[in-house]
Amino acid sequence: MTPKIDPAILAALSLDAATTRIASHGGSGFASTFKITSTVEGKEKLFFVKQGRGKASEVMFTGEHASLNAIHDAVPSLCPKSYANGTLSTGNGSFLATDFLDLSSSSTSAAAGSGMTLAQKLAKLHSIPAPVPDGYAKAVFGFPVTTCCGDTEQENGFKESWAEFYGENRLRGVMRKAEGKQGGDGELGRLVEEVVGKVVPRLLGEGRLRDGKTGGGIVPVVVHGDLWSGNHRRGSIGGGPVEEVVFDASAAWAHSEFEFGIMSMFGGFGGSFNREYWKYKPKDEPVEEWEDRVQLYELYHHLNHYAIFGGGYRGGAVRIMQRLVKKYGNKS
Repeated sequence: MTPKIDPAILAALSLDAATTRIASHGGSGFASTFKITSTVEGKEKLFFVKQGRGKASEVMFTGEHASLNAIHDAVPSLCPKSYANGTLSTGNGSFLATDFLDLSSSSTSAAAGSGMTLAQKLAKLHSIPAPVPDGYAKAVFGFPVTTCCGDTEQENGFKESWAEFYGENRLRGVMRKAEGKQGGDGELGRLVEEVVGKVVPRLLGEGRLRDGKTGGGIVPVVVHGDLWSGNHRRGSIGGGPVEEVVFDASAAWAHSEFEFGIMSMFGGFGGSFNREYWKYKPKDEPVEEWEDRVQLYELYHHLNHYAIFGGGYRGGAVRIMQRLVKKYGNKS
């Protein structure tokens, strides 16, 4: 059965139903996914669309729309542009519409690409200060909308301190989600509080963490937020050249090294990637604490996977916290 294009999607993209086709394309654990082919200003234009049910999909797609565009605005060749998100005409679900990303191995283009590697693109993304939100005199940590990592809604309220944002919005925030889904856990909760109270200020506090290039305080930058190998490929955005691309973003204005937490958890992109990245974006200071900071950032994703899936991810979170508390719990 051929799927029908919801009128809300046609309206949001200003497409003519008579010249627009839709077909199922790919798959997602949280949504139905489609390829839309239409004619825009006399030329064929391709879009990728996700559709989901319920209030959760509205939050998820609003966050992904803002995330993709935050990355695209900084490094256009790194991810698709998102054109629209909103409520389906039936009122029972939401949609997200982006540039079509062709990930097929046969995708080719005669156009010249940026020539940038993934390491170069990510280092560039992490070197551009985040915008200053209305009402603030300088850039802050957080994000203008709620985002989702998996199906976990992330609390992104603005904080001027990275240590405060990471401790409250990320670690305590995901612990609240885990307790809501998996039930209370006294040991896990106690360890999270120890890490937030002792380890986070020690490793991430003001005056402790310094930019690897300038030696000054770190500034918020856009991070993808869920950058593991499954969210990276080579592909063509909107019929353009084949590039290193990322997708399924869960962005925030954050410390650049936060990106390495999920990368570390799932194997990263290899030593050559790291060395090239550090050539353009050196490790922050103190360099000797880099691996412990990455472990601290990896902790968030263990807790988030525990919140979503339960089971074995709890053990990984406990081991990280016990090690960090033992090493830094009594240091000032």
